[in-house]
Amino acid sequence: MEMLHKPTKKHQKVNKTGLRDGDVNEEGTKVMSGEALSRRNVWEPSVFYGLGIEKFFFAGHEIEIRESLDSYGALVWPGALALCQYLENNHLQMNLQDKAVLEIGAGTGLVSVVACLQGAWVTATDLPDILSNLNFNLTRNTRRRCLYTPQVTELTWGQNLERTLPSSILRYDYVLAADVVYLHKCLDELLLTMKHFCRPGTTLLWANKMRFQSDLQFIKLFKDTFTTTLLAEIPQYDVRIYQATYKE
Repeated sequence: MEMLHKPTKKHQKVNKTGLRDGDVNEEGTKVMSGEALSRRNVWEPSVFYGLGIEKFFFAGHEIEIRESLDSYGALVWPGALALCQYLENNHLQMNLQDKAVLEIGAGTGLVSVVACLQGAWVTATDLPDILSNLNFNLTRNTRRRCLYTPQVTELTWGQNLERTLPSSILRYDYVLAADVVYLHKCLDELLLTMKHFCRPGTTLLWANKMRFQSDLQFIKLFKDTFTTTLLAEIPQYDVRIYQATYKE
């Protein structure tokens, strides 16, 4: 099992999960970059690679995802694969047909594609530099296949949430998040964003590989904020899938 890495830098700004700014640039980059480069051996033979395209099979369709090593958001991570497989295995109990679904930190869009193919009305969100590839993958894999055309929207965690996607108007049945927790500076903003969208009647599904000590600290805050259930655990990949609902 992969060892958890504990931040060691001092005299820098610390967020609620104990992260300091320097930790993000040094340790996080080293671990995430190493995982990105070695990822092919982890998931073969279920994933096939060629010229920046990964092929998957979910919801009765072959899905082709264009990715790049230029950005963490342009890669398919273990949490996304685990969440897609969970949705596939539990599609009867967790029926997305005609449901309003929001994905935060959508990255390559694989999870959003699977939700679309299962009949959901999907809004996929991420940072501005991710949107072009995200939109490409969504369009490529949902056109003429899905009842609803997926929407792609820019969203920066913790910023202008009510103006961008007002919770007073927009209500989502499901909020999806995969591998959004790692060593970065925006964990507090991520939790704030989850709270903004996870209203009464919303189910939040979060899948993540556990890499760092700060991941476990985020889980504690997550459990304090929402009513949570551990839905699945994949020990060989250190991936957990949580369900969360609004806590009074």
